[in-house]
Amino acid sequence: MRTNNILAASAVIFTGIVLAGFSSKTIDQKLTQDPWKAPAWADTLKSPYHEEPLTLAQGEELFTLYCAACHGDAGYGDGAAGGALGQKPANFHDTLVKSQSDGSIFWKIANGRGNMPPFKDVFTDEQRWQLVAYIRHLGKTE
Repeated sequence: MRTNNILAASAVIFTGIVLAGFSSKTIDQKLTQDPWKAPAWADTLKSPYHEEPLTLAQGEELFTLYCAACHGDAGYGDGAAGGALGQKPANFHDTLVKSQSDGSIFWKIANGRGNMPPFKDVFTDEQRWQLVAYIRHLGKTE
């Protein structure tokens, strides 16, 4: 019994020492990420595909299968899986997303960051451009 009390007290002391090493600023930094910026050259990327109904339909199909769980069906960043990640997924209706170039979004889909996986080995370039077109379409709707 005495050994259990000593172990419990040691765990409390160790936890206190570890937590003392974190300021509230450090903890806040773990919960929020720096703004996600694609490299400047990504802004020069342009889709070789025209935005047309088939492009949007294919983008919607990919979005529904791979993105909606985190970003939400309508792209507000409110998907059930995304809420459990600690870092809220992008809201495609937000002006910060809308102001990004298509190339920047294409690059982010390809490379991922944090909880968002990279999709460059999952999707073809054409599929990523279809997703960009669909994300733009979602951003236009309310």
